[in-house]
Amino acid sequence: MHSEIRVLVVDDHALVRGALCERLNREQGVVVVGTAGTADEAIERINEVRPDVVLMDIDMPGQICFDAARTINALAPETRVVFLSAFLHDWYVEQALAVEASGYLTKREPPETVVRAVREVAAGGVFFSAEVRSRIVVDSAGVKLATQSKSRASTLTAREVEVLRYVAQGLSKKEIAGTMHLSIKTVDRHCANLMGKLDIHDRVELTRFAIREGLAQP
Repeated sequence: MHSEIRVLVVDDHALVRGALCERLNREQGVVVVGTAGTADEAIERINEVRPDVVLMDIDMPGQICFDAARTINALAPETRVVFLSAFLHDWYVEQALAVEASGYLTKREPPETVVRAVREVAAGGVFFSAEVRSRIVVDSAGVKLATQSKSRASTLTAREVEVLRYVAQGLSKKEIAGTMHLSIKTVDRHCANLMGKLDIHDRVELTRFAIREGLAQP
């Protein structure tokens, strides 16, 4: 690790990025070496700034943050990823654990807790918000959800969940394709997979499902 803890802050909201950067830069031995507004930008900056810790929002446009975390792990195995999120659904926690994230913080945490998380993760530890810790267990097999979800949501891929969330926001397939940088044909395929896995066959019911499962945009 560097003499100072180098942090890359990734969030699509400029105010959140600014507040995090300002607070972290006030800490002795901590320096924000870069920011990014999307997961794609974060990946581009990894080799440039070589952060010790990446603080990454879960809900951003473009590449799915969990896929980005896998790429970051491959590009810079020494870099630790900590997710920040307004979401606390089991599906998101499970995905974070699957990509071996070093932490998962809710956005309800005070700034002091974020600073503590950065320090502990940079030192080789892990840090999860209390609400997240109550949902996970640590055993000889590693860290996992305390109760494995048996809901239909657990059968969805990260990309399918992203499409579902855009459907719940009322976006058309053309708009979803543009937002996700996919072809309309690919979005059609994801929608068909969603409906087949969930046994739901119209947009209204898909939206209701997303809300019930905590997967809709807050």
